[in-house]
Amino acid sequence: MKNNPQANWDILKDAAWKAREQAYAPYSGFKVGAAVETASGRIYGGCNIENVSYGLCNCAERTAMFQAVANGERILKRIVVCADTPEPVAPCGACRQVMQELGPQMEVLLVNREGKQILTTVAELLPYSFQDFPQREEPDKGDM
Repeated sequence: MKNNPQANWDILKDAAWKAREQAYAPYSGFKVGAAVETASGRIYGGCNIENVSYGLCNCAERTAMFQAVANGERILKRIVVCADTPEPVAPCGACRQVMQELGPQMEVLLVNREGKQILTTVAELLPYSFQDFPQREEPDKGDM
């Protein structure tokens, strides 16, 4: 399932680090960046956005994926998640479930500032995901 670990991830990593610069983390100080590449070749960045009510926070991974979907993308190919931590940071459970929903075939590269990397997949991150619920078809845009 995983492609060659030597595949060129540099553009996506750069986009994730750039997105991290925009993180709004006044409460934790923990800034995370993400960048997702779509089948069209476009890249969408995202950062974590905190709220004093922590349950209303949004992670970098979801910000990037939601931005892609909001721009009409439906096939997410791969994502990079970056943080300035001793080890690469892993997505939270909510992000893993959204990855399963929006990009179940995605490759996931976790990186830190020192260059440590973990290449994995959505299936490896969330082996027993919620995924077998019936889905409604999206309404035809002409019906709206």
